[in-house]
Amino acid sequence: MRELSELQTESSLVRYTAFLADILSLIESVQSSIAMIQGSREQGNGVMVVNPLSRPKQQFDEPADYFLVEEIRKYVKIKPNRLGKQNFMGANGTFTSIGHTCFSMKKELEEYMDYDVAPQLYGKPFPINESIWKLPDNRNVRWSQYKCKNFTCLACNETRKGFFKCADCFNLSDHEMPRWIKLFNLDPNLNMTSDFLITEVLDIKPREVRIGLDFSVGTGTFAARMGECNVTIVSATINLGAPFNEMIALRGLIPLYLTINQRLPFFDNTLDLIHTTRFLDGWIDFMLLDFVLYDWDRVLRPGGLLWIDSFFCLKEDLKDYLDAFKMLRYRKHKWIVLPKLDKDDREVFFSAVLEKPPRPFRFRNPFAISNSDVEFNCSLVFHDLLSLIIQWGRSGWN
Repeated sequence: MRELSELQTESSLVRYTAFLADILSLIESVQSSIAMIQGSREQGNGVMVVNPLSRPKQQFDEPADYFLVEEIRKYVKIKPNRLGKQNFMGANGTFTSIGHTCFSMKKELEEYMDYDVAPQLYGKPFPINESIWKLPDNRNVRWSQYKCKNFTCLACNETRKGFFKCADCFNLSDHEMPRWIKLFNLDPNLNMTSDFLITEVLDIKPREVRIGLDFSVGTGTFAARMGECNVTIVSATINLGAPFNEMIALRGLIPLYLTINQRLPFFDNTLDLIHTTRFLDGWIDFMLLDFVLYDWDRVLRPGGLLWIDSFFCLKEDLKDYLDAFKMLRYRKHKWIVLPKLDKDDREVFFSAVLEKPPRPFRFRNPFAISNSDVEFNCSLVFHDLLSLIIQWGRSGWN
C-alpha cells in the first residue's frame, strides 16, 4: 500500500509539474509581446512596422531543397518580384503556403502529386433543375479509393460501404429530401426531437441570414434546402469513405475540402450562419473543440447564428461539452437535450441555435505592433490558460 501511495504521489507530482510548465510558457509569451511593444516605443510613436516580408536582407531556408518531385520544388520555391522591387503588399516576393505536415509526410506528398486528377471518362453534369435530387453520372468520380464503385451502391444503405455516420446520405429521395423540412426522431415519451426546421431557425433573424457555412459530413442537402430560401451555403466536408465533395459539386452546390484542424478560409466577421451536424460529436477532444469554436467565432459576424444540430455524447461527458459551448457566451435562441434512443440511455443528443453577441473592436494595421496587439495577444494567452485550467480540473488534481 505504501508503494502504491508513493507511485500515486509521484504521478500527481509529474502532472502538476507539467501543468505549471504550460502556464509558465503562456506567461512567457505575454512577456515577449510586452517586450516587443517596449522596443517599438523606443523607435517612434509606439508603432513599428514588423512585416517579415518587407525585410530584404532577411535569410530564409529554401524548402524546395527538401523535396525531389519537380512540381513540388517549383511550388514551394520563393518567387522574387521582378525588378527586385516590393509589391503593393510591401513584400519582396511570394512565399507559397505549405504546412508542417507536408514536410513530415514527404513520401506521401510526393506520391499524392503523381496521379491522374481527372477521371478517364467525364460526362457533363446534369442541368441544375435536375442535379439537386438526382444521383450523378458514375463516370464523373474516381472510384479506386472507395469500397463502393458507383452512386447506386452508396445509396443502398444495406451495403454499409460508405461512411457509417452518413450511410443514408446518398439516398436522396427517401432520406435526404425530407431533412430540415419535416420533423423526425420524435422521443415517444417526451414527444420532442433534437431536430430543428430551417424555417424555425430563419425566423429567428428574418431576412438577415444570407450566407453561411455547413461544417458537416453530408452530400449538400442542407445547402440545397437553404438555397430554396435564398441563402448561399458553402459545404465543408472531407471524403470519408465516399466522394462527398464530388457529390456536392455534381449537385450544383459549393464544396469546400477542409479538415477539422484547419483554419477556415474566411475573413473575420463575415458569415451569417454556421451549421454543423454528424461531425462534432463525443469523440472530439475538448482542446480541439476550443480551437474549432474559437475559429467559428472569428468568422461569424456579430448577430450571426451558430446552429449545433444533433451533437451527441455520453451522458457523463455532457456537462463538459455544454460548458465548452457556454464559454462563447452566445445568446440562446434554442437549446435542447434529449436521450439518444438507440444507445440504451447511455448517450444524449444536444441541439442549439446560438447568436453571437456584438463586441467592440478597433481597426489596426495588420503589420503594426501597438498596445492593442498586446491586449489581443494577452487575451489569446489567457483564453489558452483558462482552457488549460479547465482541462486540468476535468482530469482531477490527483
